[in-house]
This record gives sequence, structure tokens and C-alpha cells, in this order.
Amino acid sequence: METIAAIATPNGVGAISIVRLSGDNAYEIAKKLTKKDLTPRVATLSKLYNNKNELIDIGLVIYFKAPNSFTGEDIVEFQCHGGVIVSRLVLETLFEYGARAAFPGEFTKRAFLNGKIDASQAEAIAKLIETRSREGAKLLSRQLDGDLGEFVDEVREKLIEIMAYTEVFIDYAEEDLPETLGYEIEERLAKIEHLLKHTLEVSKRREGMLSGYKIAIVGKPNVGKSSILNALLNKQRAIVSDIAGTTRDTIEEDIQIGSHLIRIIDTAGIRAAKDEIEKIGVERSKEAIKEADIVLAVFDATEFTDEDEQILNIIKESGKDTIIVINKIDKGIDSDISKFENMPVVKISAKEDITPLVEKLKEILDSYSGEDEHVLISARQINAVEKALKSIEESKEFLQTGELELFSYQIQDAIRAISEITKPFEYDEMLDKMFGSFCVGK
Repeated sequence: METIAAIATPNGVGAISIVRLSGDNAYEIAKKLTKKDLTPRVATLSKLYNNKNELIDIGLVIYFKAPNSFTGEDIVEFQCHGGVIVSRLVLETLFEYGARAAFPGEFTKRAFLNGKIDASQAEAIAKLIETRSREGAKLLSRQLDGDLGEFVDEVREKLIEIMAYTEVFIDYAEEDLPETLGYEIEERLAKIEHLLKHTLEVSKRREGMLSGYKIAIVGKPNVGKSSILNALLNKQRAIVSDIAGTTRDTIEEDIQIGSHLIRIIDTAGIRAAKDEIEKIGVERSKEAIKEADIVLAVFDATEFTDEDEQILNIIKESGKDTIIVINKIDKGIDSDISKFENMPVVKISAKEDITPLVEKLKEILDSYSGEDEHVLISARQINAVEKALKSIEESKEFLQTGELELFSYQIQDAIRAISEITKPFEYDEMLDKMFGSFCVGK
């Protein structure tokens, strides 16, 4: 296979830069730069020369002999001094000796094609680089270790067992078979369906664990949304004024709550807009509610108006996790919170102390971080489970009508769909799309 090379560390000034080389001629090319033999899996301090025998750098060189490497091929890594120039000189020299530039994700793609990792582990590598929380990193580390692959194998085996039961019915239809055999198939299928639906629900709910949870601050004008944002950020990010409608557009900032990096969105006050610009701002506020994982619904402690009622209804219809924030308690308080039903209520003064709000946010965010549940980390994985569930749902009708050949066909479709998570059948198009999103050098 062609020998590929790439810089595996980010551009910029740093202590170390890593240049990675993989392929059939990796070792021979490395010897030309180092002018010495390399011992597998031993870090060797070596001078690095270009093709004109000029010294480029002095660094560590590590040789991983196939198949005991990340890609399953010979790999050589050059740990040279950081900066823009040195690593580029090393890379250019590798090209001059016959290597070519690696495509984005090509190292990981080769690891997949050579059976070193499955597709779910490959996606975990890409997501691990981008994750924005500790919990996300822990989840992806488990998936990189094969956790999701084991789950897929378990579901696949259970579906194969159902097919085996079905074949007994088909092959021995004229024999006296136990009456409970059909019920056993139904029960087994129901358990698989429940497991997949639960996994799908958990995955969609915890999407923000990887990309960062979104929290929208909503409410009518002049209830203190911008003051809450400023207090959370501990800086004056939003303009605060007694004039209603000061915030005309959404303002977004990243903040840390406990171990979670979140994107918090301060929205324009929701009310009957007085001009076109404000109307656009209000519509964006409603859109922010749809996109948010958690909604902070802010109300004035001294009053609850028809506008507040409308906002509360919008939030209830959204079905999003919501914290009711009763602000301005320093000015007095309406103690009736029954209107908020079972929603968590926090009473604060944004000008004095928002600690109760921060603690409640942390509590909810921590509740999203179940360590024992399997989570799908990409649209491709979610789509595979949805296809499997569709095939299982369609199979029930054939099972009930006794059309077992068609039932078996649908179960086979479900097996193919769930297998796509780790070992997709349609390789070329899927691989180009999936690995093309990786950074160069991975």
C-alpha cells in the first residue's frame, strides 16, 4: 500500500511537532532520514537529514512494525522540535523519498480497513478530539475501547437467535412444536426493541455531552435575562437597562458549569414585537428554545402577567428540561409557584447571588451523564438503529399472520442495519464520507 505522511499535531508554535509516516516503505524512508537502523517500539534519538544530506533537526524517532501499529502497517513517527518550519522540512523530505500527503482521516481509515478498529471506534477517535466535556471524553474512551461494538454484537446475536427460532418453525412446520415457541420469539423481539428504543432516546438526550449542551435564557423583556448572563459569565457581556427590549438579538457565550462546557444563549424578550427588528429577535428566541437542551425561563418575582403565561405555555409545549428562575427577589416575591407545576424553581437576585441557579444547572447536567448506558455518537449510528427498529416493527405483522419467510427477511434487514454501526456493508461511499471529516494526520 502507498506510503503516506502528515503532520499529526496542530499548526503553530509548540515544544514538539509529530510527523507520522505509514505504509509499505515507511521503514526504508525513515532510514534515509536517520541514516541508522531502528528498533521497533523503541524511542531513538536521531539526527534527521534531508535528501541533500543537510541536517534538518535532532529528534526522537519511533518505529512501529506491522502489524503491531495503529494502522496495521509499518509506522514511523518523528518527534521533532515544534514550530512551523521544522516539521514542514521533515514532511517535504518524506515526500521527496516517495511518500505522499495523507488525506484527512486516512490513517484511521487504514486502521479500519486492516481490522485494527471497527467503524464505531473510528468515529470515537474523531469525536474524542472535538469533545467539549469530561463526561464526553469518558464516554468516547469507552467506545474507543470497544464498548459500543460489544453492544452491537450482543443485539446482533439476539436477532440471529430469533432467526434460528424462526427457521425451526419453517423447517418443521408439520411437526408438533411447543405452543410457546411463537410467544418466546415475540418476547425476545420485544426486549430487543425496548433496548434499541432506550438507546436511541438516551443518545438524542445526551448529544450535548459531546458537542456542548445548549442553554437558552428566555422570558419577557426586562425580567433580568441579560443580568443573569453577565452574572454567569462574571463579566458585562450583555447591555443591561431598565428599558424593555434592550436585547434585540440572541447573544451566545461558552461557560463552564462544573465539569461541563456549555453554550449559553441570552435571547430577546418574547412579546408582541413593536418593530420588524424586534420581531426577528423574538422569532430567534423561539428558535433558541427548540434548539436548547435546557431552558432557563426567567420571571419577575413581583408580577406574573399574560405575557409570562404565554411564555410558560411555549416552554411547556417544547418539552425541554426547564428551570424556572424567579428573579429580582430583592424587590419582593410572589410566593405562588403552583402555576409552574412540577418544574424546578430557583429564586434569585441576579444583582446579588446566582449560586442557587448554578447549583441547579450542575445538578441537571450531571444527571445526563449516566456511565452505564450505551450512547450513539453520530447521525450515521442513530440512522442505523432507526433502520433496525423500522425492520423490527414491520416484522411483527408477518409474525402475527404466520408469514415466517417474510418475518425472517425483515429480521435479516434489522441485523444488516445494526451491523452498520461497526461493520458497514456499503463500504466505499460511507468510508469516504466518514473519514473525510477527520483532520489530516489521523
